[in-house]
Amino acid sequence: MKYLVGFSRVVVGILFIISGFIKLNDPIGFSFKLQEYFSAGVLNLPFLEPHALKISIIVVIFEVLLGAMLLIGFKKKVTVWSLLIMIVFFTFLTFYSAYFNKVTDCGCFGDALKLTPWESFTKDIILLVLIVILFRGVDHIKSILSPLVKRIITAVVLIACIVFAIYVLRHLPALDFRPYKIGANIKAGMSVPKDAPKAIYDYEWKFKVNGEEKVIVTQGDYPTVAGEFIGVETTEVQKGYEPPIHDFTIEQDGEDFSADLLQEEKLMMVVAYDLRKSKEKAFVEIKEVTDVAIGAGYKVIAVSASSKEKTVEIVEKYDLNFEFYFTDEIALKTIVRSNPAVLILEKGTIKQKVHYNDVDELKFK
Repeated sequence: MKYLVGFSRVVVGILFIISGFIKLNDPIGFSFKLQEYFSAGVLNLPFLEPHALKISIIVVIFEVLLGAMLLIGFKKKVTVWSLLIMIVFFTFLTFYSAYFNKVTDCGCFGDALKLTPWESFTKDIILLVLIVILFRGVDHIKSILSPLVKRIITAVVLIACIVFAIYVLRHLPALDFRPYKIGANIKAGMSVPKDAPKAIYDYEWKFKVNGEEKVIVTQGDYPTVAGEFIGVETTEVQKGYEPPIHDFTIEQDGEDFSADLLQEEKLMMVVAYDLRKSKEKAFVEIKEVTDVAIGAGYKVIAVSASSKEKTVEIVEKYDLNFEFYFTDEIALKTIVRSNPAVLILEKGTIKQKVHYNDVDELKFK
């Protein structure tokens, strides 16, 4: 039992720290995932949606803290009880998502590692077993550290998590695992390789033959059957290749200008997924920096999922010298975790990406 507890302690502690840190690196991204869980179509807890960011920060800091406390053996009974309650809740969520196909990615490891709902549930079941072992063998959790040292380490981890959370909220994630990271080319991210696997479907053809229903399954071909055709149902049995970027357009009046704009040598893109939720005062500095960019020969545009009326209001209020285009809100939330933010692109390659607090750091050729 001692060795089982030791193994479980290391695995659970490290996994909780890694999972928590990845989400702490991008608490806004995790809050979007929580909003998805809280929505009417999933858990139907809409009153929690406005508090998703606060909840995400508390949850991920607690996750890192529990992992650290387990490894150093601090408050072992409280730690193991907390781990058990947390993993039971997570296991319920992942099972609910997998069984009812509600949330296709649990966000357990942020954008660093995508897991299918059933993979997430399997991972949580394994963790649940390991934590139950810890629960049963809690007396085998030993530490060579003194109580004072353990308190100091726990306090340092807590303070470090809080400081790191404040930093990434005021700037951008320190590590960017998304397909729109600096150095990525958006056009390349949307392309599909010639040898990419294609989706495979089973077709269940239903016929009435001699008064009885007959089902024939093919992968596309219409079967030759001497009977009356009733209908057909399709089931995807193998997913095809999906490019990392598959929902990006830059539209105006229903026309997509992304192909032309991504050819620009010097393109500045102001991103504001929802102008009603934007830090409006940031447009004062954005006005200054975009005027400098225009003077330096940059084409400047803004992309938002907001209404035409709202974009016109912002342009007039801050005397902006650029036009707004429409881009899907989810795509904009994926591009950058700041509302608004500014990107510099060169022929579709992201060269710079900054939070609205850091627009003065942009450099122009």
